[in-house]
Formats: sequence, C-alpha cells, structure tokens
Amino acid sequence: MLKVQEIREIIKLIDQSSIDEFVYESEGSKIKMKKHAKDQGAVVTQQPLQVVQALPAAQPAAVAQQAPAAVQAPVAEPAKQPEAAPAGNEQEGLHKIVSPMVGTFYASPSPDADAYVKPGSKISQDTVVCIVEAMKLFNEIEAEVSGEIVEILVKDGQLVEYGQPLFLVKAAGER
Repeated sequence: MLKVQEIREIIKLIDQSSIDEFVYESEGSKIKMKKHAKDQGAVVTQQPLQVVQALPAAQPAAVAQQAPAAVQAPVAEPAKQPEAAPAGNEQEGLHKIVSPMVGTFYASPSPDADAYVKPGSKISQDTVVCIVEAMKLFNEIEAEVSGEIVEILVKDGQLVEYGQPLFLVKAAGER
C-alpha cells in the first residue's frame, strides 16, 4: 500500500496535469482520484480490489512488467486532437506519437548513450522511441506506427503531459 507522502505526491502531480481521473490498484487495494473543473480537488478512496482492468493499448507493455499494479490513464484519445501546424512546417498527413502519461522525457536509455531515434530514423510499430519516467518508473514508449521520424517535439529531460505530442512521424506508405 502507498504511504501518505506518496499519495500526496500523486495528488500534486495530478493537480498540476491535465489528467481528470487516476486509478492505482495494488495488493487488493484501489486508489481512485478524480479532478473536476468546479472544485479542482482530488478524491482518494480505498476499497477492496474486485476487477483488474488491462492497460489501455496506448500504454507500452513495459509498464505492466515494471509496475506492480496497473495504472489507468484517462480514456481520452489524444491522437485525434485537431492538428495545429507550427510555423514553417507542413504537418498534414503526419502521425503524432504522444505521451501516454505525465512524466519526464528521456531520448536515450542513459545519459551517455545515443538517442533511441533521431529525425530521419526509420521505425516500426514496436520500436522504442524514448523513455517517460513517472514516479521513479522508467517506461519505454513504443512508436505504434511504422515510418520515419520527421521531428522530435520535446527536449531531453523535459516534463511532458498526458497526450502531449513527442514526435512527428511520416507513416510508411505516405508521400
């Protein structure tokens, strides 16, 4: 079970993010936090575990292997957000790889190692493109699309939000 200080840290992270709901399940206990626009407070409940839900498809299998419990992110589909074209870039037809969680973006497996991908790198659906560290867990993020990295949208060590675009990919087969 989580300690009170760990729960407080989770509440702070959720309060500072755009996440509206958070569920943590471990060893027969469940913590569920919801944030509503009206009261901006987080609600923490603890109840016996009855149903364990699978991780959403947007989260990598590495999370399930490293974490002792399932962490369920909001059900929103961030990849379907309207695309805003940055100045000078043609973004139409490009796929966005988005962060499946709030955390810190790392472009390489360690500070002295080469980045997983660079602009121009060819990737497949199961290619690891980066790591997002959340609550001292290092989660490998997979591309989920085949193609070529066009642009890296965040810097190494930068804090990222749930659903924030990390990479632009020219999907295989598109010209």
